[in-house]
Amino acid sequence: MQIDVQVSDKILHTVGYFMLTISWLMAYNVKSNPMKLSLLIASAVFIYGIIIEILQGALTDYRQADLYDVFANFSGIAVAIMFFALVLKKN
Repeated sequence: MQIDVQVSDKILHTVGYFMLTISWLMAYNVKSNPMKLSLLIASAVFIYGIIIEILQGALTDYRQADLYDVFANFSGIAVAIMFFALVLKKN
C-alpha cells in the first residue's frame, strides 16, 4: 500500500492555519487568563478545519476529505500557539 502525500498541499495547510491562528491570537490579546483564551482559539480553529474537510468531502465531487490535511492544520495551530506564547507574547 502506497500513500501519496502532496507535500506542497500540506505545507500550505500548515502555513494557512498558522496564519489564521496567529491572527485570532493577536486580535484577542487579552491579559487575563491568556492560556484559556489561547486554547479556546486553537480549539475553534481546529474544529473549523475539521468542518471544512467534512464539507468538502460531502458537498463536492472534485474534492475529498483528507485526514492528512487535518494533521497539517493541527501542526500549524500548534506552532502558532507556541510562537505566540514564546515570541509575540513577550513583546
